[in-house]
Amino acid sequence: MGENPEIWKAAAMADHFEKIQKLPDPVPGCPNFRRVPGYKVYCCGQPTIAGFEAALTKVTGTAYPKEGKIIWFNLRQEPNVYVNGEPICARPPNKIGEYAELGNVTRDSAKADEEEFIKVIEGRAKENAGKLKFVDINKAEKEIEVKEVVTLSNVIEGLKAKFPGLVHMRIPVCNSAAPLETDFDILVKTLIGTNINTPVIINDQVGLSRATTGCVAACLFKEFQISASFEGLVETVPGVNLDLLKMDRYKMDPNKDALFRGEFEVIKELVAELKDEGAKNECDKVIDKNGPAKTGGTGIKQLRENIAESKLSYEIMDDAAQVFLKSKIMDNIHKYFYLIAFTAYMRQAAELARSAVSDEDKAKNSLTGGKTAIPGDQLKVNKTFAAFMEEHAVLRGMVEAGKGKLQWERDIPAAALANLESLATTDFKANLGKIIHDIYQTAHTMFADMPQGDHKKRAKYRFASKTLMRILPNNLKGEVEALIEKKSITLDLYEILGQCTWGQGIKA
Repeated sequence: MGENPEIWKAAAMADHFEKIQKLPDPVPGCPNFRRVPGYKVYCCGQPTIAGFEAALTKVTGTAYPKEGKIIWFNLRQEPNVYVNGEPICARPPNKIGEYAELGNVTRDSAKADEEEFIKVIEGRAKENAGKLKFVDINKAEKEIEVKEVVTLSNVIEGLKAKFPGLVHMRIPVCNSAAPLETDFDILVKTLIGTNINTPVIINDQVGLSRATTGCVAACLFKEFQISASFEGLVETVPGVNLDLLKMDRYKMDPNKDALFRGEFEVIKELVAELKDEGAKNECDKVIDKNGPAKTGGTGIKQLRENIAESKLSYEIMDDAAQVFLKSKIMDNIHKYFYLIAFTAYMRQAAELARSAVSDEDKAKNSLTGGKTAIPGDQLKVNKTFAAFMEEHAVLRGMVEAGKGKLQWERDIPAAALANLESLATTDFKANLGKIIHDIYQTAHTMFADMPQGDHKKRAKYRFASKTLMRILPNNLKGEVEALIEKKSITLDLYEILGQCTWGQGIKA
């Protein structure tokens, strides 16, 4: 929302809702808390005040000191306040729901809005006999007696009494598309100087797309630390095959569909331009670890395969839904593209960190055999991701031009189309039964890869509707198009058939 008076018009929306918890073994007050396998990186939704402490206690456990450094990233755009210990966010009244895109929000503007929003909450409660009216994600109105109101910033300050090493950093990011290049740089800058075992926690409202994206980026930073710090150390251990430990050797199941493997045309162009296939392999491995159990993770969202799943759903949507879903798919390809580019950047940074070690540091951190192992908290990153992207400026145009290069509709085989066009032009009405039969016969073949069920039926019906419209004789097509434009009928097989048979004479 930024620093403007709109904050005074904002709706107060409860972050938590029924069925917010989507994973087993919940941490009370901290929705969908989980650890990414193989990394000290954790993901969750917006905690309650008690949930913050429960999460931090779980992260530190008995091994990590409570006074040690802990990095917590909040990727939300909305300002948050806590009413009676529960998180309430400020939303534009027309953007109530699980998530919302709020435009160009910065860390400073979010914090300023938070300071204003607490005044709004206190004022509304005062005018309502100490009670606050708010809504849930379904717009249901609720009311609560206000006993305590505190900003998120003050909640964090209170936690530092027990966890003095806690560092809380806001990086407001959008939900679907990639974070900004500067957002990646803020994350890296915050993590520089931390140890490999420093816990990193990342939250959004529920623990879904934004938090998962942040966790992937944090894991890639951890990979940078491992690569730059420990490669020399591992090489001194007898019998260890270093190739087995390299993330860029990762291979996905070749039996998976190409889209599920992330083999989009624009991604192929990216890998070719970077001349670093290992960047995609490493990124895919980390994405899989951050995904659900089926790809080796403990999470909810599979950032790569979700694109392919959305693409399959696209085929069965009506036109209005397709417009929204197409935008979402393109945004997610944009995000995937940038995560691979960020991986390439981190891989380059690891090479530079290894080669830039001074003679003094080499002597201090030398190992048997002449190798060096630089402690993770001493690693430097001398180039920003924004600078890396400036060096590869062609990538920015590439993703914008290429993120929509998908086959949005299945191509009807040329022979089948020629047959249908011939039937339609010879004698449309006499051949109508044969036309419908052949359209469905073609659809049966074209959608053979889809599993049986409602999705497949809807995809075939939608194909039949569009194909019939495509082959209509010109005089009928003009009538139907006019009626659709007037909204007298829709692009529906039976409505088109009705107009072409008994509906003749109905004019737009």
